[in-house]
Amino acid sequence: MFDSATARLKMVDGQVRPADVTSPELIAALMELPRERFVPPGLEAQAYLDGEIEIAPGRALPRPLVLARLIQFARVTRRDRVLDVGCGLGYSSAVLARLAGSVVALEEDAALARQAKAALAANGAGDVDVVCGPLVEGWPAAAPYDLILLNGATQIAPETLGRQLKPDGRLVCMFGSGPVTKGTIFRPAEGHVVGRSIFDAGAPLLPGFTAPPAFVF
Repeated sequence: MFDSATARLKMVDGQVRPADVTSPELIAALMELPRERFVPPGLEAQAYLDGEIEIAPGRALPRPLVLARLIQFARVTRRDRVLDVGCGLGYSSAVLARLAGSVVALEEDAALARQAKAALAANGAGDVDVVCGPLVEGWPAAAPYDLILLNGATQIAPETLGRQLKPDGRLVCMFGSGPVTKGTIFRPAEGHVVGRSIFDAGAPLLPGFTAPPAFVF
């Protein structure tokens, strides 16, 4: 029989902690949240494995250590207003809700958004504001944000999202092309965003964040 508590402990001790994730608050959130309730039916036993989980055609839940490392480097505080871009079925938003002051969960797939709202409400994060719209456009109606998290990878610099940050805000994502992308923290600077790489890992590409084809002579 699937023992979610034991699987959760193994995920944290075997994947997250060895990836230099040490924040006590983040570790506590990962230990408390039942990740198996934020995956499609029938995939509960895969919820704690070190791999991506398909949640819809062309969409996947990133590996636990990728999300954990991004959140740790973001240094989330109880004063932060957070935009979670590509919330999927709501797991990343549920983690953030335990650390931040408020969370807006953005999803462009209406079916995923409905499921995320239900899962968040059922697991103690009903105060997360789930909204539906194109991921690449962000959610300017609730801006500015202290933190924006891309729950996946982008091949383009997130300039549009960067304009929704506070002057001292930050945006964290997996950035680059290919199977290995770079965990990157972007900050606003003179009308643009400037990024700094923090670690290497693979992550699923979010829709709308694909680089245009390069012109070849």
